[in-house]
Amino acid sequence: MAVRYLWRSGSKLAAAATLVGGGAAAAAIVTSEDPSTTFKICTAVPVRLLRDSFTAALIAFDYEYSLWGLPEGSFERSRAKHEVHLRCALRLQELCFQNGGIYIKLGQHIGQLEYLVPQEYVQTMRQSMLNRCPVSSYEQVCEVFMKELGRMPHEIFVEFDPVPLASASLAQVHAARMHDGKKVAVKVQHTHMTDTAMADSATVELIVNVLHRCFPSFDYRWLVDEIHESIPKELDFLCEAKNSEKCLDNFKRLSPHLTGYVYAPKVYWNLSTSKLLTMEFIDGAEITDVSAIRRLGIKPNEVAKLVSQAFAEMTFKHGFVHCDPHAANLLVRPVPSGKRNIFGKKKPQLVLLDHGLYKDLDFTTRTNYAALWKALVFSDANAIKENSVKLGAGEDLYALFAGILTMRPWNRVIDPAVDHLVLEGNDGDRSELQMYASQYFTQISELLRRLPRVILLMLKTNDCLRAVNHSLGSSVDTFLIIGKVSSEAVAQTKMLQKKSVLTRLSIWLEEILLEARLLTMQIALWLLQLRRALSG
Repeated sequence: MAVRYLWRSGSKLAAAATLVGGGAAAAAIVTSEDPSTTFKICTAVPVRLLRDSFTAALIAFDYEYSLWGLPEGSFERSRAKHEVHLRCALRLQELCFQNGGIYIKLGQHIGQLEYLVPQEYVQTMRQSMLNRCPVSSYEQVCEVFMKELGRMPHEIFVEFDPVPLASASLAQVHAARMHDGKKVAVKVQHTHMTDTAMADSATVELIVNVLHRCFPSFDYRWLVDEIHESIPKELDFLCEAKNSEKCLDNFKRLSPHLTGYVYAPKVYWNLSTSKLLTMEFIDGAEITDVSAIRRLGIKPNEVAKLVSQAFAEMTFKHGFVHCDPHAANLLVRPVPSGKRNIFGKKKPQLVLLDHGLYKDLDFTTRTNYAALWKALVFSDANAIKENSVKLGAGEDLYALFAGILTMRPWNRVIDPAVDHLVLEGNDGDRSELQMYASQYFTQISELLRRLPRVILLMLKTNDCLRAVNHSLGSSVDTFLIIGKVSSEAVAQTKMLQKKSVLTRLSIWLEEILLEARLLTMQIALWLLQLRRALSG
């Protein structure tokens, strides 16, 4: 029934897009101040809507037809479900590539939802969405330069490489050299983003609403709301430039011990606009390229600890968080000062790229989120429940919320063992996650509907960082660092709220005890690692 409704809905949407779009397009083109751009939009939107509707209907039909009559829990149904997941993931992947822009952003996000979507979708999207982004032609790049700066690239720079260094969903980056000899990276927005961004947002919303009406448990409307809010900011490169400077300023003011270890490229404001951003060029290794990191004389586990420390400080102390820390947006290089650790290895500097997507955590949310992570690290079941409820999970879904944050089942979350939150990242872990995702799909969807959007972005950030840490060797120190920084943030909040000298003294003593407990946990982890190494 739902599939027939969806198929009819898709046909009606396509017909409406063609009939209504034709008359509206003609009127819009005639009255527009920019007829060529309006023509692009009016011709692209109906085609994209038709493509979206057809793909959504085909996916729904494939699931209904392929699983029809197969007993739940049977081997035949399991095999058929795997095959249909894979086929439909490839269809969705192709739709994202054909439409580009926002759709690739959507595909990248699906690739991070290990706790919600089947593994076939996660793997398909992760393998492709960062490596097969659209590339604008050099002519299109020149068009952006003329519109934004009134000059061609070769008139502004001594050198400008027409072949991009990298291309992402919204823009691509070119290497260039200024007249003073300095090498820069120039980020140029894809021209089609300007033409279709808002229309794409509307078509995605339409498809998601239709799917939700057909399948009530499929409720991704929160994702549409987030796209509506974030895309205009990500398309404004001046906003991105301001974010990068604010991020560095926060580290200087609030985390001075990390100044010099966290960096963002300098912005050349005179050569930057909302659609074109000129920045200092940074040479470094991609965060997941372990071989390149080692060739730089840096230990990968030192990088993992720095990443955990930097993002814990941003989240729990600054309240201003880079929410897109996937591998392509994080570089590593030796600290320019040349500092080395006690073993003679160079100390790493983390370079943050792509500052388009940031989230502000208000004081209350930041405090509750820090208290929750402190409770997770120290296996405090009562505090986990209390702070999960404060963040909106409810008394019935707080254990599920804790499981999604840590990717661990509840019995492991509250296990007092020092390594209770450590993920090995093996097939057993992945199978366990997929089992829980399938078993609790309806509850997970309800939880995501309840949580504030800012917390949903924190979940996405956690997923990106988890993938990065896994590539670097899943440092067991990660959760101890999170426990330390979150505890410090909670103590700072208590200090601000309490005026009594005795109360402040008790808070200070509590922090000393927590530091001692963290040190004990660290020693226990080292001994555990040593025992495993000897037995292996």
